[in-house]
Amino acid sequence: MRSRLGARGWRGLLIAALALTSAACASMGPRPGGAAVAYPAVDDPAPIVSGTMRPYQVRGRWYRPEEQPAYDEVGLASWYGDAFNGRPTATGEIFDMHALTAAHKTLPLPGLVEVTNMANGRRAVLRVNDRGPFVDGRILDLSRGAAQELGLLQAGVGQVRVRYLGRAPRLGGGRALQVAQTPPSTAQTARPPPVEPRAFWVQAGAFSDVERARRAADALGRSARIDDARGGLYRVMLGPWPDANAAERARQAAVAFGYVDAMLISGG
Repeated sequence: MRSRLGARGWRGLLIAALALTSAACASMGPRPGGAAVAYPAVDDPAPIVSGTMRPYQVRGRWYRPEEQPAYDEVGLASWYGDAFNGRPTATGEIFDMHALTAAHKTLPLPGLVEVTNMANGRRAVLRVNDRGPFVDGRILDLSRGAAQELGLLQAGVGQVRVRYLGRAPRLGGGRALQVAQTPPSTAQTARPPPVEPRAFWVQAGAFSDVERARRAADALGRSARIDDARGGLYRVMLGPWPDANAAERARQAAVAFGYVDAMLISGG
């Protein structure tokens, strides 16, 4: 049976098909492995909170938030939880440490980012609704829920890839993404050696003056001690704790006490 469509009719069908293909791909984006992944379209984005887009200063350093549609960066991420749970974020939203959210220094708020744990390939879309982290070398602060989803809860700090996806919906937006599973090996799997328990410490600060280190240790309480000088610095250490969660709570308490460079350290 011959088609009655003329050249003009076929051209119209072709244009319509291309339009449908473009619409279907609008929510697709590259992922670290090069494949595409579909994200839900944000039909009713939340307005950017204007106050969060002004330049601001923390510890003598200026930060200038701006639209960054091509933002794609690899760096260190940490996480925050109990000490800030229930408090307002930079957008005015209440921080829920179990939600899939994050803090960034300069991206528009609220926004969405895709975060990949470079150590295990786990990925999640997170709602960015707060400012931070203000520690050198770190590009993102994760909620406890986000850290757990990405497999960073125990380590406390890890290398991630952060890719900006655009505006966030009025509510939520965070979601876990499917993780590609490694095919099982056909070889017989040897039983792994027993895992030795690890101790976790918090370095509250490092001082060139031993008297300053002693004053800091006295102020931080019974769990603080001063390590022998290494490289001319006296490190004030808190701990040890048997797990990273307890150590992270101590780190957050030290930050709240004014030791903003406090960091989590595994004792091996």
